[in-house]
Amino acid sequence: MDTLTPILIAAFTGLISGLLLSIPVGPINLTILNEGARRGFMWAVLIGMGATTMETIYCFIAFTGVASFFTKGYVKETMELFSFVFMLFIGIKFLCAKSAEPPMRLGTAANRFETRVGERFHPHSAFMTGFVRVMGNLGVLVFWVFLATYFISREWVPPDWAAKCACVGGVTLGTGSWFVFLAWMASKGQGKFSEKTLLRIEHISGFVLVGLALVHGVTIIREIHKKDKVTQNSSVLELPLASNAFNEKSLID
Repeated sequence: MDTLTPILIAAFTGLISGLLLSIPVGPINLTILNEGARRGFMWAVLIGMGATTMETIYCFIAFTGVASFFTKGYVKETMELFSFVFMLFIGIKFLCAKSAEPPMRLGTAANRFETRVGERFHPHSAFMTGFVRVMGNLGVLVFWVFLATYFISREWVPPDWAAKCACVGGVTLGTGSWFVFLAWMASKGQGKFSEKTLLRIEHISGFVLVGLALVHGVTIIREIHKKDKVTQNSSVLELPLASNAFNEKSLID
């Protein structure tokens, strides 16, 4: 049971983070809403499954490759600080969202990349539509790199393959569940599940992200304070030792 507990925590962490990342209004959610109302549940679900598959691939790359480099020494401390700033920024952006503009754009170069991916693959099926849309958004990969670094540094996801795979599996389940739910609401709700409703849910996810960022910030401050205290105590202990050594030398002389 003790062995399973870290894996279950990692899977739950992935589940919640997968939901938080998939909720904000963007091309995938709007496509599922429109296609679900127009072409039915199964077509919308296939779009969501394509998006979930690419999301899982990006998440796997972040946890098993890139994040491992950022969890050592001073690099880890620097990335923890960047994770705090990044999560706070994204959380505030979610909270302040007023339209369906995707919250994770990385600038002109990333937009060009997304356009080229779309032109290169030019998806015709529902599955490939969702797959290519996420593939072209490099902001998704960047977001997972920061989240993976944060989760591993907080020990919510232990740095072993079983826990990392459990977390990625949780992300897949959380993301896929949201898209299936959205597809069902779009096909059954006759357009009642609107962009406005999605924006409200996005604001809630933004509130959660800001809360996590603030908790992370407090933890960083406590760790810095703890390290300073340890350094001060070591300095205080070294003074009497140096003094005793000097007195012993004086007696011998």
